[in-house]
Amino acid sequence: MKIKISGIGSYIPEIKVANADFNKHVFLNEDGTPFAYPNEVVINKFKSITGIEKRRYASPEQNTSDLAFLASIKAIENARIDPETIDYIIFAHNFGDVKYGSKQSDIIPSLATRVKHKLQIKNPKCVAYDILFGCPGWIEGVLQANAFIQSGMAKRCLVIGGETLSRVVDPHDRDSMIYSDGSGAAIIEASDDETGMLSYESATYAYDEAGYLFFGKSYNPDLAKEDTCYIKMHGRKIYEFALSNVPAAMKSCLDQSGLDIDDVKKILIHQANEKMDEAIIHRFYKLYGKSVPKDIMPMSIHELGNSSVATVPTLLDLLIRGKIENQELHKGDILIFASVGAGMNINAFVYRY
Repeated sequence: MKIKISGIGSYIPEIKVANADFNKHVFLNEDGTPFAYPNEVVINKFKSITGIEKRRYASPEQNTSDLAFLASIKAIENARIDPETIDYIIFAHNFGDVKYGSKQSDIIPSLATRVKHKLQIKNPKCVAYDILFGCPGWIEGVLQANAFIQSGMAKRCLVIGGETLSRVVDPHDRDSMIYSDGSGAAIIEASDDETGMLSYESATYAYDEAGYLFFGKSYNPDLAKEDTCYIKMHGRKIYEFALSNVPAAMKSCLDQSGLDIDDVKKILIHQANEKMDEAIIHRFYKLYGKSVPKDIMPMSIHELGNSSVATVPTLLDLLIRGKIENQELHKGDILIFASVGAGMNINAFVYRY
C-alpha cells in the first residue's frame, strides 16, 4: 500500500513586505553594537545570499490557526471529500497562535483542535493534535499520516503546516528579514494506483546540534532586559550541517525507492535560503556524479520568504496550480520532498505524482 496527496491547498497572507521596508530598521550585532555600514548594504547582502526580495505577513486579526483553516478548506475542496471522513488532523507549527502585538504563545487548545472546530467537524473520532518538529514539521506530519494509514488506524488525514514567524522575530536582528507567515495543507489517503509515496527518511541530530536554532534575547540591550525571547539561529552552523547531511538523506531515500537519479523530475525543498538550497541540490547530484538538471528545483522564497513548516506544501500547491514560472508537473513525475530545521531535524520522501 502507498499513500498519496489527494488534495492540496495553501493560504498566502495579503500583506506584502519588501526588502526596502527594512531600510529604517535599527539592526544590531549580538553584543548590541550598531553595524559599521548602512542598512542598504545589509539588505543587498541579505538578498544576494537568501534570494528573498519580499515576504508575506498575516493581517493583525489573523492567527496561525486562522491561516491553517483557510489552507485546509482549499485542500478539502481540492480533494472533494467530506471533512467528517477525516480520521486525523495533524498540525505542524512551532510557536502556536501568537496574537498580533502579544508576547505570549497560545497553544491551548491545540491548533489542530482549533482547525477542527473552525471546520465544524462533529465526528469525535477525528483526532486532532499538533507536532513540533521545526521547519520539517509538515513532511514529518505526512510521514505520520503514512504510518497511521499503513497500520490501518486511519484512511484519511489532513496534514497542515502553518506559522506566523513575523511575530516571534527580533526586529534588531537582520535574520528577522528571512521569516514570513503562511500555511499549507494536504489531504493524505491510501493510493490504489501507481501514484504516491515510494520511500522516506527522517532523523534528529541532537548531540551537538540541538542548539543551532533557539529562543534568545533581543540584540537590543534595553529589550534584552525583558523576559521576551525571539527566534535565533547560528546560521553558519546550520548551513554547514545542512550541506553535510541533507544530500545524504535524500540519496538514501532515493536509493530505497529503487529509482535512478535521472528519474527525478522535481525537488521540492524547504524554502530556507536560496544559496543553501542550491548548494544542497548540487551536492546531492554530485553524490551520483551528475550535474544539476535545469529547472529541477522550483522556488517560492523570492516572493514569499521562509514561512517554516508552510513552505513545502505551499510550494507544491503553487506548482500544481501553475503559479511558478517555467515550472510544471506531469502525471507520473517523480518528486523528492526534503526539509531541514530545528532539532536539528532532517526528512525526505520520494513521491510519484
